[in-house]
Amino acid sequence: MLKFGKFASHLKEMRGYIGVAFVLFLAAIFIGSSNPAFTNFLDSQMEGLKNLVQTIDSTANPAITMMIIIFLNNAIKCIFVMYLGVFFGIIPIAFLIINGMLIGYLLDVISRNPEMPSVLEMVLKGLLPHGIIEIPAIIIACAYGMKFGSLAWRGTGSFLFQRSRLLGIGAEFGFFAERTVAMMIALIVSLLIASIIESTVTVWLISL
Repeated sequence: MLKFGKFASHLKEMRGYIGVAFVLFLAAIFIGSSNPAFTNFLDSQMEGLKNLVQTIDSTANPAITMMIIIFLNNAIKCIFVMYLGVFFGIIPIAFLIINGMLIGYLLDVISRNPEMPSVLEMVLKGLLPHGIIEIPAIIIACAYGMKFGSLAWRGTGSFLFQRSRLLGIGAEFGFFAERTVAMMIALIVSLLIASIIESTVTVWLISL
């Protein structure tokens, strides 16, 4: 599965789940930027991020600390949402929606604050350099989690109504789980690169 051809082929087979995850993420960005009903929840999430930034800034080497924390946070969460998707896909879907809403909410706050840079500038400087790697990695991890969830739903349905199909679904589950190993490695490497960019290039561009 570490061969590029097989890896690419399997990723192509996942394009339906990746497409659904991408649409959910975009929808969540729109909701976060336009629906005030979630303001209190998103404010609490932003406050947590603000406290984390303050903690990082107080360390002896903020850049290295930032890189390590960002990498571990994203890598651990991506692995979790991938494999905990077995609980009927609830966790990866929730993770996608919350992260998308946070981005949309942040962009909305920036757009309404005349003292802040423009939304376009923040996207180009503060999100795009690392986000072009990080966001697809998150979406792909959630897509794999949703696939696990789909298999869980099918397995539950077969157990309740058509147990003769359980063996086939079990084999499909094992086959899919085996192929997530290569993807997990690829995601970890991608997120490491993204964390290096975010803690160096992104910080530098924003400082300009």
